[in-house]
Formats: sequence, C-alpha cells, structure tokens
Amino acid sequence: MGLDAFRERVDAEWEVIRDTGLKLPEQEVERMKGFFPAFPVDADAASDASFAEHEANDPAFARWVKNNTVETKHDGYRSVYVSLKAHGQPPGDVTDTQLEAIADFADEYSFGEARTTHNQNMVLPCVKQADLFALWNKLREQSLAMPNIGTLADMICCPGLDFCALANAHSIPVAEAINERFDDLDYLYDIGELEIKMSGCMNACGHHHVGHIGILGVDKKGESWYQITLGGSASNDASLGERLGPAVKQEDMADLVENLIKVYLEERQEGERFVDTVRRTGVAPFKARVYPEAA
Repeated sequence: MGLDAFRERVDAEWEVIRDTGLKLPEQEVERMKGFFPAFPVDADAASDASFAEHEANDPAFARWVKNNTVETKHDGYRSVYVSLKAHGQPPGDVTDTQLEAIADFADEYSFGEARTTHNQNMVLPCVKQADLFALWNKLREQSLAMPNIGTLADMICCPGLDFCALANAHSIPVAEAINERFDDLDYLYDIGELEIKMSGCMNACGHHHVGHIGILGVDKKGESWYQITLGGSASNDASLGERLGPAVKQEDMADLVENLIKVYLEERQEGERFVDTVRRTGVAPFKARVYPEAA
C-alpha cells in the first residue's frame, strides 16, 4: 500500500469513528478480555505473615520489594520487575542461563507467565507475596535482583555500533561509563526517578527524544559524539526533549551526566523529579554547567 492510499484509509476510518466518543462496544471489550484469562489466584494470599517479617528483618529484601515490585489488583500478590541492568552487563542483556532461569521462575511463581518491557527489563506479573523472599534469593543467584528500577541506572540503551549496522555511534560503552560513575544505590535513590534513554542513531530505537535525559549518538569523522536533550517524557505528560547544545565526545559523557545531576540536586524543590526541575527552570542552568564557556 502506497503512502497516499494509506493516508486515505486512515482518514476514512477517522471519519467513521470521530463522533463516536471513541468508546469500544461492550461486546468488543468482552471479546478482548477473552485473550487474557484471569490468574487462578489464592483468595487467602494476603493473610500470609512471613512477607512482612522478611521485610522487617532484611533491609536488602525490603529495598528490592520497594523498588522492583508493585501491587496488583489481587490482594496478596505483586508484579515483580526482573532487572536486566546489573552492573557490568549491557542494559537489557540476558544470558541463555538467565533466560532459562526466568522461565523456570515464571512457571514456579507466576502462573507460567513472563513479559518483556520497553524499558529492557522483564516482569513476572503475578507473584504471591509469600513467595517473594524465595524468588528474590533465586533472582540474586542469577544477578537479576538489582533494586534499581526507575532510577538513573535503569536506562534504555540501544545496541549501538557494537551490534547494529545502522548505528552511527557506540551506546553500550557510554552506558557502562555512566553506571560506573553512579554505582551507589543510596545516591541513586536520592536522585530519584530519572529516565536516561540513549540511541546510537536517528532511528531512535532507544527513544532518546522522550528521555528525561536523551542521548543521541552521531558520527564525526569516524568518532562517536553525542547530542543531549533534556525534559522529554513518554508518560501522560508527554513531551519532546529540548536540545542542550553541541555534541560532546564519548569520553566526556559520564562527566556530562554527573554535571547535569549536580545541577538538578542544587535546583530541585521539594518533591520534584529531574524532569520537573528541567521544565520549571528550563535548560539554561544545565547548559551553563555543561558548556561554561558559552554562559
């Protein structure tokens, strides 16, 4: 189908639905529900007391529960984010051994279901809270329990030049350098919610344009350089990031991100995320720190 024909089809479909309130008929809703059968949950799962005991007695477990699990609509169950962002491995990478282990954990703890996320992690969608401590210990054995979901270290990173023939620049070495610079979990938690998204070319597989900090790799005479954008978001408050300034060298990227974080920590107000501070102040204070000669 050519582009003109495609546009005509979209326009025709829009004319049919534009005045309907875009509400699906109940029959269609029920049909779609049929593709997602309910989990056979235990109605008494919330009565288990061991979960709270483990949380109280093991700070590391409590930290993982807080950062890597979320409550579900089923009392006594949680969705578990399996972090594929351990230090020393490319973001989103998983070995054959780890993948087989995740499949086993899904069968044992999550009704045989595991899901991937666009943030390059995996999810066990429905785990009984009584099983969380055992699951956590098994995930740790596989280096899959890093409690960093939603932090700066939970970045999206495309394969870049290391694996992709379309890429203009490296991505994985930049991610490694940033992770090495920010390897203190307490510091990451103090920084709070921050989305770094990195693409090795304009195809934007890393969604850099909607990152709180967006990193776009570009080629300059055979070398990897990077353009930075700030203030992007793919959430309900969607926005495109604003370009910060000229591209910078690969070896300067960890310093650049550290400087951006320092500005945020100096400028933030109570309860502000990084993206909130950028939207309030604009990029000027960040630009002045990264490009002092232009201030």
